[in-house]
Amino acid sequence: MPLTQTMPNAPQLQRVKDQVAFVTGAGSGIGRAAAIKLAQEGAKVCLADLKENRAGDVLKQIESFGGQAIVADIDVSDPTRMEAGIRQTFEQWNRLDIVFANAGINGTWTPIENMAEQDWDNTLATNLKGTFLAVKYAIPHMKQNGGSIIVTSSINGSRKFSGFGASAYSVSKAGQVAFAKMAALELARYKIRVNVICPGAIETNIGENTKKTPELKQIEIPVQYPQGSQPLEHKAGMPEQVADLVLFLASGESSHISGAEIVIDGAESLL
Repeated sequence: MPLTQTMPNAPQLQRVKDQVAFVTGAGSGIGRAAAIKLAQEGAKVCLADLKENRAGDVLKQIESFGGQAIVADIDVSDPTRMEAGIRQTFEQWNRLDIVFANAGINGTWTPIENMAEQDWDNTLATNLKGTFLAVKYAIPHMKQNGGSIIVTSSINGSRKFSGFGASAYSVSKAGQVAFAKMAALELARYKIRVNVICPGAIETNIGENTKKTPELKQIEIPVQYPQGSQPLEHKAGMPEQVADLVLFLASGESSHISGAEIVIDGAESLL
């Protein structure tokens, strides 16, 4: 029998069994899919999200298959609430191995000259400051045993710049990439790996927090592709496909990978 063939009824190894994960934006989309995937693989998961953002439903789903999870009501831009959520996770299970800094918003999309300072600040506070706070407050709990930090960035800000009006969003996503690489080098001494994923179009509900203004029509440049914009599968990706990548980066299978910027977009950004 070939070595790569799975034996019938062979037990499946759980790649993050008994590890503890802290997932921001866990109530929906990529965060939800990743939290469920990690729990299925044996991790204990803190579902960090705003109370009204469906984390309770994710908790019930995880408990339905025997997984372990708790919910932390967190605004990722609030340092007090972020620190409390990570402390709650550590006190619950006495360890922290995986941090998935995933929460983010699209924010306001408008020409730069029309962008209100408050809208700019809100986007960067959620996306970039939120990532910084998750990493900052996780470090003291991860230094002894090491672990994995994964940041959700985007192809917008690293490989694609045709999201007209999304200057604040793209800047926040570019900043996450730089921050993750700086953190990867700084935290290597503690055996903490830091990697950043850059999804393209994924079927999520992030559009609910997108505000496009009428002024966008003044700056948009027509971009058309004869056969669509997702060459690999001719459709947007699914959160579960991104969750598979998160699991890989959280597990020991990626033990020699840190500071990596991994694009998951079905070749969308190559057009």
